Amino acid sequence: MRGAGEPLSPGAQPTGTEGEAGEDSRRGAATDTPMGSERMEMRKRQMSTTQETPGAAQTQHSAGNRGSNACCFCWCCCCSCSCLTVRNQDEERTRRASHELEAEGIPNCEESPAPTLEEVNAWAQSFDKLMLTPAGRNAFREFLRTEFSEENMLFWMACEELKQESNKSVIEEKARLIYEDYISILSPKEVSLDSRVREVINRNMLEPSQHTFDDAQLQIYTLMHRDSYPRFMNSAIYKDLLRSLSEKSIEA
Repeated sequence: MRGAGEPLSPGAQPTGTEGEAGEDSRRGAATDTPMGSERMEMRKRQMSTTQETPGAAQTQHSAGNRGSNACCFCWCCCCSCSCLTVRNQDEERTRRASHELEAEGIPNCEESPAPTLEEVNAWAQSFDKLMLTPAGRNAFREFLRTEFSEENMLFWMACEELKQESNKSVIEEKARLIYEDYISILSPKEVSLDSRVREVINRNMLEPSQHTFDDAQLQIYTLMHRDSYPRFMNSAIYKDLLRSLSEKSIEA
């Protein structure tokens, strides 16, 4: 045993609590330095990360903008893709221009003097008298437009115009246009015809003539006579015209 103040002799081993305390103090001293350096490294990394964050956010924002304006091969394949929007707008403008060009070839109405009271009264007598005058056809066509069946009158008028042609090349061209506009199932202005009449038209189109659509024209004429004409006679269009002419006749 040694005294409390006596130093250890060389080669002597510390005992009990003294040895453990000394070992702990040495271990703590040994670990203080690396822990401090690790904290410094961590602070440096945090500072560098903080400085890099705005640039990364800006890069991500730019990438987001590019994504919203991506082409149709963008990874999201969304419908709001800019090139798809432009392409759809171009297609819509093309369809609208095509529709306007087609509409330009269709007169809004036939040129005719204003109908007289006698003529308007005669329209009520028969469908034939209504269809006989340009003023009657214009009034009836205006009514058909309200029922979304104006193509029936347009088809009938196109057939009448075809009958007036004598030049073979003109007949073939007009027959082709009539077929595309009113007979084809792909046309938005297709008229309602039964299968028998369609077969006749298809045979006639092999060698078009002025009478290629005679059967179809008669069927549409009958349809307008039986279906649309009675409603026209009870329509506001006809009654207002008749009332207006009656009032003018009384004033005169």
